[in-house]
Amino acid sequence: DRSPSRGLGDVYKRQDLESTMAKLNKVIAEMLDVMKTQFKEKFEIINKNFGEVFKELFGGGMAEVSLTDENNILESGIEINVQPPGKKLQSMTLLSGGERAFTAIALLFAILKINPAPFCVLDEIEAALDDVNVYRYAEYLKKFAKDTQFLIITHRKGTMEAADTIYGVTCLLYTSPSPRDGLLS
Repeated sequence: DRSPSRGLGDVYKRQDLESTMAKLNKVIAEMLDVMKTQFKEKFEIINKNFGEVFKELFGGGMAEVSLTDENNILESGIEINVQPPGKKLQSMTLLSGGERAFTAIALLFAILKINPAPFCVLDEIEAALDDVNVYRYAEYLKKFAKDTQFLIITHRKGTMEAADTIYGVTCLLYTSPSPRDGLLS
């Protein structure tokens, strides 16, 4: 049994739903615009910082990050191009392992410059670096120590020498006792 008043209620419900959907779509569009603007602003700052940090860590050269799709920045890939001192401009994939690690460290510090974290764990990020660059990394790390507390896991002497406090951790190989050891009955 369909009464005219019931059909009218369905029309109002549909209009209300369509109005709500339109408002929601408007809010989503506004949020996307804000996200694009903020991302672009921060990305430009990170790019500037990356170039500066890279030059300082490498003792020269050039580095930049760029978007692979400028028209779709929220879903774009990021390309990293670097030119260590005395080398030609190249993609990060063409660098040695140590150069890639140092470039990644430079990018991390570039990001930390705009938004320092209160606490940061670094697990052997300098393992692929040669001794000279380990010391450069450790000295550069000290610049951030006033704003960020670092927990660094390392085996590298240069990093340990730069630390304010060192905690040693040793792993002992443990095997469970067997009846032959006379420890079990």
